[in-house]
Amino acid sequence: MSAKAKRLFKKVISYSGIFFFILAAIMLWWQLHEYSFSDIVHALLAIPVINLVMACVACLMGYLCLSLYDFLALRYVGAHVSWWKWMLAGMLGFAISNNAGHAVVSGGAIRYRLYTRWRISGGNIVKMLTFSGFTFFLGCSAIVIAGYFLVPSEILSRSVGASVGIHTLFIICTAAVLAYFLATIVFQRKSIKIGTIKFQMPTTKMAVLQTALGALDSVLAGLVLYCCLLPFVHIPFGTYIGLFVIAQTMGVFSQVPGGIGVFETIFLLALPDAVDKADIFGALLAYRIIYYLLPLIGVGGLFFIYENWLRTRMKRWLREAKDKIPQIPAKIKNIKHRKK
Repeated sequence: MSAKAKRLFKKVISYSGIFFFILAAIMLWWQLHEYSFSDIVHALLAIPVINLVMACVACLMGYLCLSLYDFLALRYVGAHVSWWKWMLAGMLGFAISNNAGHAVVSGGAIRYRLYTRWRISGGNIVKMLTFSGFTFFLGCSAIVIAGYFLVPSEILSRSVGASVGIHTLFIICTAAVLAYFLATIVFQRKSIKIGTIKFQMPTTKMAVLQTALGALDSVLAGLVLYCCLLPFVHIPFGTYIGLFVIAQTMGVFSQVPGGIGVFETIFLLALPDAVDKADIFGALLAYRIIYYLLPLIGVGGLFFIYENWLRTRMKRWLREAKDKIPQIPAKIKNIKHRKK
């Protein structure tokens, strides 16, 4: 591929997010134009407190699970840092990338800042980001495959475009998961060199751990929304989690930050027409606040405290160094005098 073609391809990828966001916004308006803003606010406030508390607990468990992506990635590259460091980097990286989109750029930037400070090489950080990307994709793919069989066929047949898209997604996910596991068997203990970085092929055991972790992450994220939806709609969890991951995966592929609009549109299209769309949108809004906004504020606050503590410690070291530097010539003289 020529340099010009690469630039064009990057522009298409970058602007595709804007296109899907506009398309999703139009679809959302079409779904909700019969409802007033007060209807949606009323639905948001109608969620029982106990459901909101359960959603918050599921969110906390979900972000603890997300931090394990970094733990597993560190094991993959053979690096070690303190437990609180990989937890901070993992939760903060995902809190930023979940809201900003483009996980490699947004979440990768904060991880690079932290891990280089903790003496992890740039090459290993690239390997970790790539490994975590595969972990997320494997988990989502596993649930998409399961969800394809759990979601009733009548839901998939409501929209021809949605039906074709979901069937295509199922085929892609199935082929990708099989190819990944086959590669871990065929290319066991071998490496692939991309540019200057050599990627070691994960073992089949590691691939199983990746899939399990990615699936657990998606289930916990789905529980946050499920707790908010329960007061308004009764849907079997198996059917629901299939819909959730399909909508979530389509949101990720759209390149829209947080899949906003795309995720909601697919979810609203999939649910029965008899369900009050304003209630569902209120639950979706609560999910956005709990799973996206609150972790960003909470973990961002922890990061600010850590940065402030580090800055204070650096200033103390500088003061101590300034106090000790003038004493160095005298100490050298004392050492020379003792030798004589």
